[in-house]
Amino acid sequence: MCPFLPCWSCCCLLLFFSLGVQGVPKDPLAAPEQVHLSYPGEPGSMTVTWTTWVPTHSEVQFGLQLSGPLPRAQGTVSPFVDGGFLRRKLYIHRVTLQGLLPGVQYVYRCGSTQGWSRRFRFRALKNGPHWSPLLAVFGDLGADNPRALPRLRRDTQQGMYDAVLHVGDFAYNMDQDNARVGDEFMRLIEPVAASLPYMTCPGNHEERYNFSNYKARFSMPGNNEGLWYSWDLGPAHIISFSTEVYFYLHYGRHLVERQFHWLERDLQKANKNRAARPWIITMGHRPMYCSNADVDDCTWHESKVRKGLFGKLFGLEDLFYKYGVDLQLWAHEHSYERLWPIYNYQVFNGSREMPYTNPRGPVHIITGSAGCEERLTRFTLFPRPWSAVRVKEYGYTRLHILNGTHVHIQQVSDDQDGKIVDDVWVVRPLLHRMMYL
Repeated sequence: MCPFLPCWSCCCLLLFFSLGVQGVPKDPLAAPEQVHLSYPGEPGSMTVTWTTWVPTHSEVQFGLQLSGPLPRAQGTVSPFVDGGFLRRKLYIHRVTLQGLLPGVQYVYRCGSTQGWSRRFRFRALKNGPHWSPLLAVFGDLGADNPRALPRLRRDTQQGMYDAVLHVGDFAYNMDQDNARVGDEFMRLIEPVAASLPYMTCPGNHEERYNFSNYKARFSMPGNNEGLWYSWDLGPAHIISFSTEVYFYLHYGRHLVERQFHWLERDLQKANKNRAARPWIITMGHRPMYCSNADVDDCTWHESKVRKGLFGKLFGLEDLFYKYGVDLQLWAHEHSYERLWPIYNYQVFNGSREMPYTNPRGPVHIITGSAGCEERLTRFTLFPRPWSAVRVKEYGYTRLHILNGTHVHIQQVSDDQDGKIVDDVWVVRPLLHRMMYL
């Protein structure tokens, strides 16, 4: 035997030590999983959320270097009991990192002395309005048939995006199998969501037990359990809201009114800040308009989101038009559809030659084809006069907020190996916005 070769016991000891340094948990139930990021709305900050199966301390170690000791941030842990008959209990951890340098890449891991996650990387969001965020936008992504996810992972690994907007409907459904489907989904999205702020709004598939899985698993800005909130990103003010309050009235009709008045106050404030952040963008799950061949609200009868309860109470189209919302992002329909600028069924193109330059109405994008067990939704045979582009293919949307006057929207087709199947610029001169100030 060669005297320079280590013995098996030494090899095992070295292997154990190297694994321990990388964070093998002392207790498997204390191992962090389902790690994801969100932006809490304050410049220089990022929130890390994860799950364990026993209560542990909540700590994130983060810094600029790839190895060695890292600074620490402490947070909170909250038990979550799923509403299924097993009453499964999860422990949701939240730690908000502060003092981050804008645009700088950080390394982090989360957990406790009982077990650490692997190390992830993220880039802190830049501050102020003078930069050009690029977002991945989609809804209706399931744990089964998540067709967009592999390409989204590759895009993320290449550093393409600054954030993700997931416009409702997760996992199909997070509560199923006593919330095990929710666990599976959160593990699936971790390679994307642990590297980018993963911003959400609720959809109809989150409804069970009063949206409890959605509220517990995601950490959005504000104090409305992620049902509605807003945040600033580059030259844009982004508003996320719940279309579902109009449909599940047994959870409280007052929520419709509360959200409406919050939206109006937020829009008033955003309009006073148009000089700094000219774009106002909304995201909500169920669209006001669509031309799919199904029995959904926007196809066969008047949209509750558009016109409000009983066709007259707290409708959002008039509100969004009044305050000059530029772009409205939707999902729910398992397809992609771009509308002409529209208000009250009327097309309000900027001009025949350049319909999206200085449009006189908001632009609607429906992007619900990321992939789920319900497959794609077909369209009606003849498009509506306000429908500009319809794509029945799996994919997702890229939204590039270039500056205060130009926004670039592209639809990526997974059925065609990443081909761009829709490409449009929305252009609004700054002078046009002064009418809202």
